Amino acid sequence: MASISALDEKTGRKFYLDDPDDLAPGEKVTFLLNLHGGGSVGHWQRLYFPAFASKEKFRLVIATPSAATKEPMRRWVADADDAHLRNIVGHVFETYGGENIAAFWLVGHSQGGMTANRLLGDDFFKDRVDGWLSLSGGRIGPIELPATFFAGRRMPPPPMPQGENAPRPGRASFPDCDISFIFTCGEHEMVALPATSPWAEKYGAGGRERLADIVDDDPGMIYDTTREGNSTPAWGLQARPGTAQVWVYPGARDGRLIADVVRLDKGHTEGLEPKVTEALIALMVDAPGGKARRVAAKSS
Repeated sequence: MASISALDEKTGRKFYLDDPDDLAPGEKVTFLLNLHGGGSVGHWQRLYFPAFASKEKFRLVIATPSAATKEPMRRWVADADDAHLRNIVGHVFETYGGENIAAFWLVGHSQGGMTANRLLGDDFFKDRVDGWLSLSGGRIGPIELPATFFAGRRMPPPPMPQGENAPRPGRASFPDCDISFIFTCGEHEMVALPATSPWAEKYGAGGRERLADIVDDDPGMIYDTTREGNSTPAWGLQARPGTAQVWVYPGARDGRLIADVVRLDKGHTEGLEPKVTEALIALMVDAPGGKARRVAAKSS
């Protein structure tokens, strides 16, 4: 399960890159750009959402970078990071062939999810991204955060983006592009999951339907050890087994996937368990793709 230490030659910055060990030339893959949250780094995110464990089964290419800004806390900043993120996408498209990328998903935890939401307003990304997996990184059709969410933090939260409609904790801005969308979070980091989705309404989907629960007997790989013994259920406790509830909005136009996944008795920072990770990846792989191939065809 070792990753490649890949290099963005334009900036000199390294990032984690995982792909199938037995990948054949010309084989189709699903590409995930996996962004960590504020106060975190790529190594932590790679374990928080351990898609690399399923890279063979689902034929995944996963790039997991780290933000450049470190003070007062590590966080994604447009001027410092967006060119690097575009370079990573370019590296992946060139290395594996844009025509071989069946689908491209942005994946982001917390401030990384907010960053993914912001990137969807950039023509470079909106022309290439087929879906967004928000890991507690804001919902289209917002959730309400509990009062205990920021309690006891050692560091201040990242500065909030400016503008009334800018993404912020719990609330995503409405993207001006066509994508599938999955929102997942812990039960304790929201007051309640909304029963409707404006993103589903955009695509004419039906009312939500609940699928079978996902039951994990094994814990995730990581949790926030900096607050061990002094955390809250909303922020997150130790990694442990659990159950996740899954809702989908069926019949969306063009086959778009819109789904909500709630991990019961979990908060913001417990790493995702193996079965729920695999279930989320299965949803992404089954969703429609094709933007990368269209971009490759235009440039050829």
